Parts: sequence; structure tokens; C-alpha cells
Amino acid sequence: MKNDLPRALNAEIPVASARSGDIWGSDAVAEVMRALDIPYIALNPGASYRGLHDSLVNYLGNTRPQMLVSLHEESAVAIAHGYAKASGRMMAAAVHSNVGLMHASMALFNAWCDRVPMMVFGASGPMDADKRRPWIDWIHTCADQGGFTRNFTKWDNQPGSAAAAYEAVLRGAQIANTPPCGPVYINLDVAFQETKLGALPPLPQIERYGVPQPATAAPEAFKAAAALLQGAQRPVIVMGRGSRTVEAWKRRIALAEKLQAYVVTDLRAGAMFPTDHPLHVTCGARLTEQETKILQEADVILSLDCIDLGGFLRMVYGRAPAKARIINASCDVYSHRGWSMEYQMLAPADVHLLCDSDSAVAALGDLVTARANAAPKLPVAALSRPNVDRLCIYDIAEALNKAAIGTDICLTRVPIGWNSRYRQFRHPLDHIGSDGGAGLGSGPGMAVGAALALKDSGRTVVSVQGDGEFLMGATAVWTAVRYRIPCLTIVSNNGGYYNDEVHQENVARARGRPVENKWIGQKLTDPDVDLAMMARSQGAVGIGPVKEAKDLGRAIEQGLEAVRAGKVCLVDVRVAPGYE
Repeated sequence: MKNDLPRALNAEIPVASARSGDIWGSDAVAEVMRALDIPYIALNPGASYRGLHDSLVNYLGNTRPQMLVSLHEESAVAIAHGYAKASGRMMAAAVHSNVGLMHASMALFNAWCDRVPMMVFGASGPMDADKRRPWIDWIHTCADQGGFTRNFTKWDNQPGSAAAAYEAVLRGAQIANTPPCGPVYINLDVAFQETKLGALPPLPQIERYGVPQPATAAPEAFKAAAALLQGAQRPVIVMGRGSRTVEAWKRRIALAEKLQAYVVTDLRAGAMFPTDHPLHVTCGARLTEQETKILQEADVILSLDCIDLGGFLRMVYGRAPAKARIINASCDVYSHRGWSMEYQMLAPADVHLLCDSDSAVAALGDLVTARANAAPKLPVAALSRPNVDRLCIYDIAEALNKAAIGTDICLTRVPIGWNSRYRQFRHPLDHIGSDGGAGLGSGPGMAVGAALALKDSGRTVVSVQGDGEFLMGATAVWTAVRYRIPCLTIVSNNGGYYNDEVHQENVARARGRPVENKWIGQKLTDPDVDLAMMARSQGAVGIGPVKEAKDLGRAIEQGLEAVRAGKVCLVDVRVAPGYE
């Protein structure tokens, strides 16, 4: 059997063996994965899918998909998440029975909230109770395993035959990649995986089971939206989710320039518009008085799949009705359910374009004409360093900006205290946004997945994470080192869960209790965790802890140099607690 492995990823190369005539149930799953050209499958090994594991190795030769061993199921799914965000392409993950699915559930919730496509394979002990091994197969078997995460996956299935496995994987790929995208879960019965088949059924014609073209809004709705925008005196575009292609990026710019509309973006969605463009107002997390005034004076607001349009309008208008006419371009309603409230506050809409944001921009760009008068140029306030004695997030951003001159950077994460003006975004891959679910632990894995997608692209992946975020997912570093996936992690290490200190201070003030106690139960000190040593213990380059301004610039330069040399690096920077 020919091995055409991507050697640059340090793939494990199986011993070549002659193909016997024996075909197994799990070979059918591997066959259709290969036909769909799924490039990688991140996994934490487990006996429940040992049949599929064997098929990936000895039937496919560990290529297309290539296995990426992870040390935790949450990291495996996070790697698939980061890969999809940076590439726009689905990869796979595999988790071990119910216990692995429980480990992976937070990462699946992230992918669901972030509307990211991925295919996750799980497995179960034999559904036929007579075939279960004593004890272990029983505790690893569920009556409805997919039900555990059904509230935050788009679809799940448990095929019982080779033909059903073909259909499950093909359908799963369709559903995962149809906007609004999301994860799907396919559970494989051990007994099915390990059933000997006489022969595989003929593989369906894969090209006939592709992803449908995105749905689009009614022509009348586009015309109504275009008329509102054309007649507006002070239009504003609020950009949320969208694709990371350069073509879509250019279309967004062209629409804003045609309309001379001010643009608000969202750090959670990543880079969707040049932040140094004259029409760009803010990244929307916190509004200044000037930004609020601009939005309050808008007569038409075009929302392009805003992550929380209702909440954004509440931030602008308070509890008063929105004065502007609202155009909401989104098909996110197709994913809304009753269990999770990630659909956010119900927003008003005078025109609802039931389509993805890229389709809306393309259609509206053809319908509107360019304005003769340019929008007034916005004043830009100087950005100053916070008045703190210790290093802070501002210093990390300044040092990174200086060290990265001439280098294309992809930011995969920024900490809560990051000011949206710390770094300018001029390309859709300059920043890929947050994880969607706002838990902790996804940052390391998502950085590895994005770096995998961008390997050899000329773009360097950098993740700026908090210490709590890194510690929960730290073992993803090993996978990056093992498979030669260079990336730089800068830990903005404030020695605790500062976000929760803020909450405890607010509660103490409201109750008339001492705010001096806010730190108790929050600190990650005494002892300090040696994060650089944790990185080195997994084969990465570890730098720090960096505590002085004179050392910071050189530390980040060394980190970027290590990544350019093909290494994985972590820089631990000790910063003052606080939001800037």
C-alpha cells in the first residue's frame, strides 16, 4: 500500500502490509472519510473505537485523514475548531465512548456557539448486551449516547451497517458545512466496527452528495434593504460572522465604501474589516461616548450576522426602542433551540435577510450605488499606556507589534483586557476571533489547529492567552511539538482568575462587605506555576517568566524566531491584574 503521508507533520508511518481479503465494518467509515478528503483527525485513543483506529492505520495508511494524537479530548476538538476557523474547512476528531464525549463536551459547545463545522466520531460498547465484556463495556455504553450533546450539535447518528455508515458520514458532512455551520457527532457501535464483511458496498458517487449552495433571501427583501441603505443619511454596518476569504473581505470593504457607512466590528468574530480604515469605528466590545453618539445618530443599521444584535442595540439605546431602521442579514435562526440561550437577545428587524452574511454583502453590493459625498472623517484619540508600575497587556501588544514588523501574524486569541486598538487588522486572517462558548481551556488547542491550517502559508500563528486559559489546555502543546506545528503562545499571566475578582468585588460592594477579600479563592500563586518549564517538558521552547520591560521585547523576538525555525514556543509574561 502506497504511503503518501505529509512528512512535514512527522506522521507515524505504518508498516506496509499486503491487503487481505478481510473487510471490517470500520473500514467502511474510513473509506468514506478518505473519499471526502478529510485531512486530519485529532484524537485521544480509546478502546471503544479500536476498530476505526485500526482502519485509519492499516486500511488507509494513516493519511487522509492523518491522526493527530492529543492528550485530552477537549484539546482534540479544540484543534479541529481552530483548524476550521483558519481554513474554512472541516476536519475530524475522535473521542472515546461516553467518558471521552463528556471530556469533549465543552469544546463541542464552543464549536456550536461559534458556528464552526466539524465531524466528531465517538463509539460505544456493544449495543448487544450479550457481547459486552464484564464491567468495562457496560460503563462505556449508553442507551442514547448522542443525546448527551444533542443540544449543542447540529445532528448525530449511530449507524449499524456499512451502507448506513456511508450515509451517516456523507449526511454529517453536508449538515456540518451548511450554514449556519456546526459540529456533528457520529457514534460507532463496537460490534459494528468489528464485524467482518464479505465486501464493502459500492461507495456512493461522492460528488452527488456535496454541500448545497447557501440559501439566499427573497429578491424583494434584498430590494427593500438596498432601498433603505441607499436612502440613509447616516448608515452603519455592524459586522459579525463571515468567511475569511480575501474575496469576501474585499466585498465588505467595497460595500462600506459605496455606502460611505461607518463600520463596527467584533473582536469575538475576528478580523472582518480593516481596523485602520477611515470608516472603521470600533471593535464594539466597549463603546466610547463618541462611538455611542455615532451609532445613536445612525438612521439605518445593517447587521451582518452580528453575534448579539439585540445586546448590541441595548448597549447603544439602553431600553429605548432602536431609532434606526434595522436590516438583519443572518440565517442563524436555523440553529436556535430551547436548551442553550446562545441565540442571544431577540433583536428588532425592519428587513430580515434570511441568508449568510457573505451572500448578503454580495447581493447588496450589486444593488446599491456609490455615494457622491464621503462620510466625515472620524477623530482618532491617542492610545496611551495604562498607569501601572508592572508590565501590562499594553506592553505585550507593543512588544509584539515591534517584533512582528515584516511578519504576517494570525492572532488566534487575545485576553479579556485586550484593547481592540492594540493591533490593527488588515487581512481576514490577522485575527480569527474567540472560541464562542466563553469557557476556559480552548485557547491552546485552537492555536494548534489554526497553526496546522496555516502551516507553510507564510503566516505565523500567535495566541495571547491568560494563565487560567493556558493551564486548562496546556497539554495541546505536546501535540504541536509532536507533529511539528510551529506556533507562539504568549501567556498574559496575572497570577489568578482576575475576571472573577472583578465579580467578587462588585458583589462585596453591593453587600457592604470588604472588597479586600476579592482575591481569596482566585489566585494561582504560592506556588507560582512555571509555565515555561511546562512548555519545555513537552518539547517546546519555554521563555520566562518575563517580569521587566527591558526583557519583554527580546523575549517575544526570540519566540517569533523559534517559530520561524519551525518550533513551538511559549513566553510567560507576568502582568499586573486589571482591565485596560
